[in-house]
Amino acid sequence: MNSTLMETRVDTSQGAFSYPSPQQGVDEAYDAEGQIRPYWRYLLHSLESLGHDTIEERQKKARRILRDDGATYKIYDEPDANQSWQLNPIPLLINSEEWNQIETGLIERAELFNLLLQDIYGERKLIRQGIIPPELLFSHQGFLRPCHGVKLAGAHQLILHGVDLVRAPDGQMRVMGDRTQAPSGAGYALENRTVMNRVFPSLFRDSHVHRLSLFFARLRQRLHELNPNGGIAHIVVLTPGIYNEAYFEHAYLANYLGFQLVQGSDLSVRNGYVWMKALDGLKRVDVILRRVDDVYCDPVELKGDSRLGVPGLLEVARIGHVAIANPLGSSVLENPALLRYLPAIARTFFGRELQIPSVKTWWCGNPDDLEYVCANLKDLLIKPTYRRPGLYEAYGADLDETKLLAWQNRIRKNPYQFAAQEYVAGAQTPTWHQGKILPRASVLRTFAVASESSYAVMPGGLTRVNLDTGKKIISNQRGSVSKDTWVLASEPEKQISLRPVDVQPINESGSALPSRVVENLFWMGRYAERAESALRLLRTVFIQLNRTEKLPDTVQRTLLSAVTHVTSTYPGFTSLQPALLKNPEPEMISIILDQQRMGSVANNLTAMINSAEQVKEQLSSDTQRVINDIGDELELLKTTLEPNALSAPEETLAPLITTLLAFAGLIHESMTRGNGWHFIEIGRRLERALQITSMLRSMLTARLDEVDQESLIESSLLCGEALIPYRRRYQNGIRIDQGLEMIMLNPRNPRSLIYQLIQLEHHFAELPDDHETFSTEQKLLLEATTALRLSNIKTLVKTTSGIRAELDQLLSRTQYLISSIAKTIGQRYFDHTEGPQLLVKNTHWQDQL
Repeated sequence: MNSTLMETRVDTSQGAFSYPSPQQGVDEAYDAEGQIRPYWRYLLHSLESLGHDTIEERQKKARRILRDDGATYKIYDEPDANQSWQLNPIPLLINSEEWNQIETGLIERAELFNLLLQDIYGERKLIRQGIIPPELLFSHQGFLRPCHGVKLAGAHQLILHGVDLVRAPDGQMRVMGDRTQAPSGAGYALENRTVMNRVFPSLFRDSHVHRLSLFFARLRQRLHELNPNGGIAHIVVLTPGIYNEAYFEHAYLANYLGFQLVQGSDLSVRNGYVWMKALDGLKRVDVILRRVDDVYCDPVELKGDSRLGVPGLLEVARIGHVAIANPLGSSVLENPALLRYLPAIARTFFGRELQIPSVKTWWCGNPDDLEYVCANLKDLLIKPTYRRPGLYEAYGADLDETKLLAWQNRIRKNPYQFAAQEYVAGAQTPTWHQGKILPRASVLRTFAVASESSYAVMPGGLTRVNLDTGKKIISNQRGSVSKDTWVLASEPEKQISLRPVDVQPINESGSALPSRVVENLFWMGRYAERAESALRLLRTVFIQLNRTEKLPDTVQRTLLSAVTHVTSTYPGFTSLQPALLKNPEPEMISIILDQQRMGSVANNLTAMINSAEQVKEQLSSDTQRVINDIGDELELLKTTLEPNALSAPEETLAPLITTLLAFAGLIHESMTRGNGWHFIEIGRRLERALQITSMLRSMLTARLDEVDQESLIESSLLCGEALIPYRRRYQNGIRIDQGLEMIMLNPRNPRSLIYQLIQLEHHFAELPDDHETFSTEQKLLLEATTALRLSNIKTLVKTTSGIRAELDQLLSRTQYLISSIAKTIGQRYFDHTEGPQLLVKNTHWQDQL
């Protein structure tokens, strides 16, 4: 082997890759003799070969991929912080020999926790035999009495088990905690792996890393096997929604596994079953992979004021008509105080202690433990026995005397609610930070999924490190960053298909979407079109205002008033204030950038992005990338659009318009023609039709001098990208009748009013409905289309008292009909029903849940 690889330190002349042996504690890259482990040598040498600049470039590429994928993680205490998922480019390495031992220990632990869960909600032998004190169980808020006796089919009740591992000073792994109710992190681990495979393809391939796909195949297989109703299982992923810290993971897993992502409001309990409220009726749900904390899952029997769950869900689970993974009530296993009694529990069930021990733990509900914890608080990690937002673990060494005393009083007041653990700093692992490879403490979370006979462990997991050495607690909520975890195989692995061999594909129609999803898609289309139309009009007005010759006052006033009418940013230019008309730029820039102003471009784009966030599982990565670009272009406008400092303001708007066109093109060319696509297009066509009618009413219904009229017709054509086709078709100059024909009645012009109505007719025909009868929206559309087709251009352009009354009346009626269609669509297809609510205010006991 090359002598360079045998050195105990990888170094270069620049010093960026110097990674010294640890002065104290343990380091993942070094063995007990202070030598770099053989499997770390290749990675560190490869990084040295790449060089500083290349690694920095690869890290930027990783950030870009994560952002394009929409990978986010919300820190609740820092709402204004960057929410992008953070991935360090140097993975954690574990060799196969050590991983085999870890895997065996994790399978054993998962089996133990499965037996423990069955005992807690079954016979409770451990309490009767004195293995665990009854106070430990009954004082814990995760113990849900209504879940007693609720069982899944099969030997395993605990389907997913997450474990936080830390390497102790003796070099052996210890368990810091267990995640059992809705273990998060598996989706992020998969995203990390996908990104690392793209950023370091050769390094990943040559390292022979165990793949993660088999773990997810087994998860999918197990969920199908849980189906209690027979036939092909309809499986959904239940999420709390976009405000949850790990919402990206929920959407990512749903997409990867091929399941529908739903919220509690998308589901309903009827006749002893759970149903999803889809466009064409109710679809029975057989299995729920839940990401909602168990007490929020059923407001009838659990937390009464919850808006995240499904009323009556627990009763359906009790009957056995729906399988929930993990079962409701499994959060009781996350109690860190259980770790104190785990050796005795293991001896009771297995006749031996666990192969991977837990970190030494004390429960303050035990009098002796309470005194020890209070006397040694400064050296211990304090943990609440029940996790809730706002109450986090604390390390005594980080607290001053005042805070230590406050914690001691809090613990003595409610001793059952707190546990303490020996602080284990964790092994240092090579980490890329500030252009160097630096040692940082790490924690590994990995997962086990129930299989046919036992459990299968993910060969890897989610590693987290603190870049700030001053932070002692490693947690994503405290700003830790993630790493990929590479379990190294001795030889290349075979490719594994995600599709289980005994599960047939589901031939579902595109109508099997929750009404909430199609509503967000509908409004995403409307907001995008609303912003694009506003930008086109504003760009046109900027062009006209900056012409060589000064615009006539009448034309300028009409154009500026049209901006206010089309964007609905009243009073705006309709107030006809002389100062505003003399210097319109500040008002126009406000209409573009003021996010708090209803109708502004920024307000509409923010609403569009929020709607897209609600349905991100329906959008491709390319679409997500373009949505990110829209946000970037909007932020860029805030720095480039300044009053009196613009030489060509219309050009400043062009990139954002182009990005919106790219978004529309992706939707049209890449999205399957299901109901989701139809509703996006319906939203776009309705909004475009409304924008056209509003613009024409504002600019062309009043009769002006011929020259002024030509200027307004030209502006209208320019807004609709019809000026050049108009000139090719009509070579006798710009005339009002020909302009109206092009903008209103030309069925070959994709931005004409009649074209929008024709497209709406096609989309309505594809919606789930009784096609033998005309729906209300179809009748309204037929009236609008007929009125346009029967109109006579020569009659429309005639004026009475300076107003084209026939034109204004037609446009007004069309605008009313289109608005009525949009309202009817919402009432017909979107769910606006409120869920069941408490008749009385929550009592004290419910507030404690």
